[in-house]
Amino acid sequence: MIQIGVLLTRQYRLLSLAAVLDVFETVNRFYSESDKPKPYHISLLYLESDSQKITNPYLDYPTESIQTSDVKSLIVIPSFNTDDIKPAIGANYEFIPWLVQQFKDGAEIATVCTGAFLLGATGLLNGKIATTHVDACQAFASAFPEVDLKADKTVTRDGRLYTSGGATSSFHLLLHLIQRHCGKEMAVRVAKVFAIDMDRDKQSYFSTFQPTRNHNDDLVAIAQQKIEANYHDTGTIEELIKDIPASRRNIVRRFKQVTGITPIEYLQQTRIEAAKKLLVQTGQQMTEVIVNSGYSDPKAFRKVFRKSVGMTPSEYREKFHVK
Repeated sequence: MIQIGVLLTRQYRLLSLAAVLDVFETVNRFYSESDKPKPYHISLLYLESDSQKITNPYLDYPTESIQTSDVKSLIVIPSFNTDDIKPAIGANYEFIPWLVQQFKDGAEIATVCTGAFLLGATGLLNGKIATTHVDACQAFASAFPEVDLKADKTVTRDGRLYTSGGATSSFHLLLHLIQRHCGKEMAVRVAKVFAIDMDRDKQSYFSTFQPTRNHNDDLVAIAQQKIEANYHDTGTIEELIKDIPASRRNIVRRFKQVTGITPIEYLQQTRIEAAKKLLVQTGQQMTEVIVNSGYSDPKAFRKVFRKSVGMTPSEYREKFHVK
């Protein structure tokens, strides 16, 4: 029997926890209906200092503190219910050495969405591939530069470490685990129950460019304002920031240090985000969308759009256009 431990972290997102429990219990139910032993035994794990707060609202699931828990076959870290991840990691710091020891003792570890931040804090992901919620990727890359972040992926596996992208990507992670543990036939059966598209392996088209403005660098702030106000002009980045009283090299260095990307990348992402909104919210012809988002070369626009979003502009409009 596969021993699964699901962490009751501080500030976990209830939806991600419920999804994990529901999917694994569905597999157990299918086995029971066929008079076969259940493949999964699920425990909910908490910090000893939180023992008075654990009321076990999850019916028959046993709960145990990590201080008394045995080695698990698989540990699942749910996503956090906050966008302010740094203090959330601090609040859950006691889990970190325990996770490291569990991994050393042979456990697999899987993370749902922003739960990857807690795994990243252990150092176990250094030099390995990972993903997280598409809109949290910039913060993750900044916090854990030694991790090979695959921002467009819905699921990654590197040895005994698994990560998933945002929200519904957790179902793809669970299907991947079920297929490894119980075979493809069971994974397909579960996919049908939860109406999961098993072929989706990218999440980039769900992303929204959300540039950081929580900094105190006035020069970078000026550059951001100029780009955002004039992105629809077809000029170069040098033309857009030429009036800023600093050398190009200095601007680029400080800009990347603050935002995590270069001014050119910032301009590109601002333009692509504008194009996405025009495709979804207006009926403009494709040539109008291209020009109004700051491009003069349709071929270059389509190439950049596909690389950034993961599909063509026409496919994006078809998928998300507000009728």
